[in-house]
Amino acid sequence: MTDEPQRWTQASVYPDMWADPDDDPRDNGVVPEGELATLQDYLTNYRHTLRMKCEGLTPEQLATRSVPPSTMSLLGLVRHLAEVERDWRTWVLPDVPEPKLYGVRDGDFDGAVAEPAVVAGAFTDLAREQAATDALLDRYPDLGERVGKDDISIRELLVHRVEEYARHCGHADLLRECVDGRVGQ
Repeated sequence: MTDEPQRWTQASVYPDMWADPDDDPRDNGVVPEGELATLQDYLTNYRHTLRMKCEGLTPEQLATRSVPPSTMSLLGLVRHLAEVERDWRTWVLPDVPEPKLYGVRDGDFDGAVAEPAVVAGAFTDLAREQAATDALLDRYPDLGERVGKDDISIRELLVHRVEEYARHCGHADLLRECVDGRVGQ
């Protein structure tokens, strides 16, 4: 016997996938047209992926730090991405800084504890912060427009958002597999 969870998936058509293609919310059959739509589509799909990697887990499982000595957990990733979404708005509007959601540095990961209220709050925070950042960036249809004290282009900010979610979805893959053995695309 081993303490390591057995690898498994819910997919029945392709055993190495997270979900069967017909059940995958990331594939709506629509091919985005244009650069902005493509970036938004990738971001949306990575957001779906993060939520999928957290589905069906208990607060204890979501808060499990599966790769010691790291403080990273699935719940910590949700909280971290909420914090990052808030921070990106400061890149656009540096004169309107918002306080950190979870206090001190690494509060997003350190405060990711196995309490139902903390879990619910993290997902509420993430949805709210994503919507606020999306709404702000919707005001800038020109991807080449430069904003903020660092004179960053909207394009660069959108690409950075995609990169941040992609990177952390990779972490989520490994964390989920450590928690209960679930693997997939």
